[in-house]
Amino acid sequence: MNENKTEIAEVAQTILETLLDLMGVPASVNQEHGALVESEVEVPSTITLNVEGDDPGILIGRRGQTLSCLQYLVRIIIGHQEKVWVPIVIDVEGYKQRRCNALQSLAWRIAEQVTQRKEPFALEPMPAFDRRIIHLTLVGHLDVTTESSGEGEARRVVVIPKGLPSD
Repeated sequence: MNENKTEIAEVAQTILETLLDLMGVPASVNQEHGALVESEVEVPSTITLNVEGDDPGILIGRRGQTLSCLQYLVRIIIGHQEKVWVPIVIDVEGYKQRRCNALQSLAWRIAEQVTQRKEPFALEPMPAFDRRIIHLTLVGHLDVTTESSGEGEARRVVVIPKGLPSD
């Protein structure tokens, strides 16, 4: 799988470079190694592509929406061409890595608060990638557990003290 993953990563990089070129966005794409989210549980090996250019804001968009759409397009094209699903993360000048670090800090602060107050806490609605970071960050926590609730764009993570029945 490792050789296959390297081949898929190269195809993904080429696809992303082509999309950026068609969009008229001058940028370079590099493969990153290592997981964006460190976790105590085994997560599938991810292909991470980092984009660097003069105007990163144009690729990130409001709250990362443009970046999420670009990532979705690359995943769909790879899935169609290679007939396999591989987790692909596209980052722009470390935006997702910074967002990941901020969400991990938030998760630990909320877990501490929930532990002290013994009351569940619902975070703001967030995209699936952000919710996953919260879940993975707190998966091994001794005093809290997490679950997602809500539908669509209103979906959010709820941090719950262990031993408290959930809804």
